[in-house]
Amino acid sequence: MTLIERVLLGLAGFYGASGVALAAASAHLAPGSSLGSASLVALVHAPAMLAALAARHGGLLDARLGFLGLGGFALGVALFSGDLTMRTFLGYPLFAMAAPSGGVLLIGGWLVLAAAGLVKQK
Repeated sequence: MTLIERVLLGLAGFYGASGVALAAASAHLAPGSSLGSASLVALVHAPAMLAALAARHGGLLDARLGFLGLGGFALGVALFSGDLTMRTFLGYPLFAMAAPSGGVLLIGGWLVLAAAGLVKQK
């Protein structure tokens, strides 16, 4: 397993744990906030990253496109969930348009992973 694969695997675990923590915070610390959305995005993409890593490792995805899609997931979750969390707890955004940028990266990541599965393997 390469270093980048280990980093992505670690991020998937971190996003899963963060998603659970954000769900608890949404229920107990900030009901009605956007933490529920931040949690959902993290919890959906954590296992998706694990599955994509496994599919890439098993030769089911084009290696380069697979990494590109996974990169979109990794950065997209950080921007989207991170921005919503900062807005809730600190009162200001990560940066202007961080959450929408993260959302676009996540959508792009899914589309790239779809392409990675369609590309003929050598």
